[in-house]
Amino acid sequence: MLQLRIQEVIVFLIVAITLAISARRANTLLLTNAGLERERANLSRYFSPNVVDQLSQNDEPLKQVKIQNVAVLFIDIIGFTRLAAGRDPHEVIALLRGFHGRMEREVFRHSGTLDKYLGDGLMATFGTPSAGDRDASNALECALAMQEVLTVWNRERRRLGEPEIQAGIGIHYGETLLGDIGANRLEYAVIGTAVNVAARLEEMTRRLQTPIVMSDDLRLQSLQELPGSDLARGFDCHPDQDVRGLDEPMKVWAKR
Repeated sequence: MLQLRIQEVIVFLIVAITLAISARRANTLLLTNAGLERERANLSRYFSPNVVDQLSQNDEPLKQVKIQNVAVLFIDIIGFTRLAAGRDPHEVIALLRGFHGRMEREVFRHSGTLDKYLGDGLMATFGTPSAGDRDASNALECALAMQEVLTVWNRERRRLGEPEIQAGIGIHYGETLLGDIGANRLEYAVIGTAVNVAARLEEMTRRLQTPIVMSDDLRLQSLQELPGSDLARGFDCHPDQDVRGLDEPMKVWAKR
């Protein structure tokens, strides 16, 4: 009987230890999966779903600096200061959230990356962190979709007696420098002349009285990506436009 009891105790201890190890492994696995989902959720705030999938499967760090051709888009509310003057601060924040949310969805829907919010506007890139087959055409399609979304939103705002939202969009395709910047707080940055040109094209929408201004570089790249595409239809050519920061004028295309 004593030997039998000893055997029962040993079996009990083995089973208990096995269950404890299994429970610990299961708990570790759950915590690991929760951490991965949290990381994916954080990435999804900045990158489109397909880019999140790519980053999740890629061990190459984003901090690796590289030079790459990228399509850059800037959008900004025209006359926001006048629009916000005298309004309740909560209404202004609600307006910005409505605008940012609608524009952000179009960026992600067209495989873009939300680079940053800029007060009453935002900057988006197409072809980051890795270049795609149709970065320029995605940027152009996104700009056109943003204009359509604003048209629908303004229809709703008119019914509610709210003022319409007018925005200017500038898009350009060119060489940029990609990589993390900062010391303790890192930020994935896209910098270079192409970014500055896109910002200047957005400013040019006021002068040309148009919702969208794109560079000839982006137009040519878009046509190369999608031969025979009619994406650029409805744009008028404006040659020899002075762009602040550039030594020579450039050809741009403005939406009718």
